[in-house]
Amino acid sequence: MSADFSLLANVVDVFARSIRPATIAVRAGRVARIEPTGGAAPDPALPYALPGFVDAHVHVESSLLVPTEFARLAVTHGTVATVSDPHEIGNVLGVAGVEYMLENARHSPFKFCFGAPSCVPATPFETAGAEITAADIAKLFENPQIGYLAEMMNWPGVLHRDADVMAKIALAHAAGRPVDGHAPGLRAADAAHYASAGISTDHECFTAAEARDKLAVGMKILIREGSAARNFDALIGLLPEHHAHLMFCSDDKHPDTLVLGHINQLVQRAVALGHDVFDVLQVACVNPVRHYQLPVGLLREGDSADFITVTDLRDFAVQQTYLNGQLVAENGHSLLPAIPVAVVNNFHAQPVTATAFQLPAPHPEQSMLRVIECFDGQLITARVDLPAVVENGLVVTDVAADVLKLAVINRYQPHGAPALAFIRGFGLTRGALASSVGHDSHNITAVGCDDASLARAVNLVIAAKGGLAAVDPDGREILLPLPVAGLMSDQDGPAVARAYAAVDARAKQLGSPLGAPFMTLSFMALLVIPGLKLSDKGLFDGQQFAFVDAVA
Repeated sequence: MSADFSLLANVVDVFARSIRPATIAVRAGRVARIEPTGGAAPDPALPYALPGFVDAHVHVESSLLVPTEFARLAVTHGTVATVSDPHEIGNVLGVAGVEYMLENARHSPFKFCFGAPSCVPATPFETAGAEITAADIAKLFENPQIGYLAEMMNWPGVLHRDADVMAKIALAHAAGRPVDGHAPGLRAADAAHYASAGISTDHECFTAAEARDKLAVGMKILIREGSAARNFDALIGLLPEHHAHLMFCSDDKHPDTLVLGHINQLVQRAVALGHDVFDVLQVACVNPVRHYQLPVGLLREGDSADFITVTDLRDFAVQQTYLNGQLVAENGHSLLPAIPVAVVNNFHAQPVTATAFQLPAPHPEQSMLRVIECFDGQLITARVDLPAVVENGLVVTDVAADVLKLAVINRYQPHGAPALAFIRGFGLTRGALASSVGHDSHNITAVGCDDASLARAVNLVIAAKGGLAAVDPDGREILLPLPVAGLMSDQDGPAVARAYAAVDARAKQLGSPLGAPFMTLSFMALLVIPGLKLSDKGLFDGQQFAFVDAVA
C-alpha cells in the first residue's frame, strides 16, 4: 500500500530540461506537489529524483521468470514498466497463455503493458502448441490490459499485403492500439512499404543505416541490448539527432544479467559516451510512456508517483524505486513479496534414443553440408557450405572444426523424429546442450558433439517437461527445470539466476566461447530472422523463405 510522504531531492524535469532541489509531496499514490526549495543549482548532498525506466520491448518469459518475479528483480534497477510481448507462452498455450501472464502480473504493482501476439505460430514452417487468430486478437483487445499489437514478424506478409496479416493490423488500428514491428534488414523502399501498413516501431535494426531508413519513413527505433542481441554500440550514435524517436529495450534478458542491471545500464553507458542526459532520459523514460500511452507517471504534478532516486547522473546507482507511491525497492533490495506460482504446460514429447540423431549420408563419397554459422551477440546466422565427414555411411560431427550437430524435436507430439542439421560457432568440445526454450514455437532445441550426449541432454529436458540441460560424456549433468510452459521457473528470481548461472557455466566448461550459449541456442529455430535456421520440420533458408537440404 502507498503512504503519504514527502521527499527532498534534486528533481530532474525531463520536459523543462532542468534540475533543481525540491520537495516531492506524494498523496494517495500521486505526485501532489513539487515545491522548489529556492536553490538554483543541484544540491550535491541530495539524491536525484527522476522518472522510472521503461523497457520498451521485452519477452518476460525469456528471463525464465513469471511476471511477478521479473518485476521483483527489475525494480531494483529502477525499471517501473515494460512493454511485454507474451508470444512465447502464446506459442505454447495460445490465448490461455496470454491470460496466464495477465493474471500473474495482477499481483504486482509493476506496470506491465502486454500486447496481443500477432504471429502465433510465427510461420507455417514449424509446429507450435497453439494458434492465435484474428478473432482471438479482437477478443484480446476488449481487455484494457492489452495495450498494443505485438511485433508483426511476418514481414513478407506485410510487404505482400497478406489478407490475414492486414486484418490483424486493422483490428489494432480500430482499437486504437499501436502496432509493433519486426523487420530485420529491410531497407529503403521495402522499409517504407512495411511502415506504410501502419507499423510504428522496429527493434531489429543492427546497423545505423538500416535504422535511418526506418526513421525516415516515420518509424520509431528501439535500441536493443539484451542477453542475445546487442545493438547498442551500432545504434547509440543516432541519439543526438533522433532522441525524440528512440527507445531502449532488452528484447530477451536472462536472469543472470537481469540480476546485475537493466535499462539503467544503457542510460549509464549513453551518458558516459557524452550524450546529453535529458536526451537519454527522454529515450529511457518518456518516449515509451507516450508512444504506448502507458499509465506511468513522469514525475509531474498530478502524475502517478512512479519514480526513482539515484545517487548521481553519472553512475545512476538506484537508491529507491516507487510505484504508485509505494516504495518497492531500496538500495538493491526488492521490497515486493513473492507469490505462489501456478504451473501450466503443454508438453508431450517422449524419451529419444541416440540412434534418432543419426543422419545417413546421401552420397558417402562427396556429400556437402549446408552449415548454420552462429555469431555471439547476434540473432542472424550465415550459411557455410562444407564437405561432410562420413563414418559408416553416417554424417557425423567434426568437433575439431567446430561443426556440431543441431537438433529440434517437436515437444507437442509424443513421438516426433528430430530434425537435424549442422552448426558452427558453438565451440563445444564435448557433451551437449538442450533447451525447451526455442523461439518461437519452443520445441526442444539441442546442440552436441555426439549422438549419445544429444539424447541424454534432450531426455533430461523431456523428463522435467521443460528446462535447460548440459551433459558431459563423463556422466556429469545439470538441469534447470522450467515447469511453467517449459519456459519459466516457479522459483524466486535470485534462485533462478543462480541456477541459470550454474548451467551457463557448465556450457562454457564444455567449450563454448559464447557469452550466453543457451540464449544463442534458443534462437537457432527462429525462422523469421535470417539466414539459415532449423525448425522441427527441417532446415530453413530465411532468405529464400523455403526449406533446404542439410546434406546434399
